Amino acid sequence: MSQIDIAEAKTKLQELLEIALNGEEVVITKDSHPVVKLVPVPDKPRRGFGCMKDLIWVADDFDEPLTEEFKEYME
Repeated sequence: MSQIDIAEAKTKLQELLEIALNGEEVVITKDSHPVVKLVPVPDKPRRGFGCMKDLIWVADDFDEPLTEEFKEYME
């Protein structure tokens, strides 16, 4: 993990971004206290059609009328 003061970070932003993109954390400090950590944003796989197959299902009686026990919720 690299640490660099904010004043120096202003002049070396491109270099610091490259370091972070290569997997190393870069901590920017102000008055010797850490204030910001540069890390790459992880790639998330895009969800495609059918990605929830077998995880979501609809009950066979989904569109049947509700029973009497739910009558008070429908008023």
